[in-house]
Amino acid sequence: MADQDRTAPGKIELGIERVIMASRWLQAPLYIGLVLVLAVVVVKFPFKVWDLAQQALVVQEGDLVLAVLSLVDLIMVANLVVMVIISGYENFVSHIDARSTADRLSWFGKLDAGSLKIKLASSIVAISSIHLLQRFLEAPSIPNDKLYILIAMHLTFVVSALLLTYIDRISAAKKVDGGH
Repeated sequence: MADQDRTAPGKIELGIERVIMASRWLQAPLYIGLVLVLAVVVVKFPFKVWDLAQQALVVQEGDLVLAVLSLVDLIMVANLVVMVIISGYENFVSHIDARSTADRLSWFGKLDAGSLKIKLASSIVAISSIHLLQRFLEAPSIPNDKLYILIAMHLTFVVSALLLTYIDRISAAKKVDGGH
């Protein structure tokens, strides 16, 4: 009934709004693509474990640590992808009804766009830390200038994560204070 009362410009506005709201579904194939990326990571993992198992008894301790860090790195990347898939879909495409599943994640439905950015930044810092540690373990074979660049990149990630957290806290405080 309300649509019948609208003027022509009002109907055009309503049509534009519907198209804009429907456009969020254009992101759905991107999240499906990330699921495929996650599948690639999952397929790669047992091969890395197999390589580690074959070399475990004959490899130097430093190389063993590097191999384990490589596995941890792969797991952290997988965690990051899962977080982006679930939170991104939930925040930007459509609500996921997790009541029908028994395996609800503790953070599910609690990550808004700001929280997601902080979690992503924290994950990137952790992944960067692992890469930096790997390079430090290989330090004799890596030029110092490359190590300095890696440290600078890592510190950039750390500072960015801290700034995102600070900005999120400021905006959360403003919401609590009523926007003043």
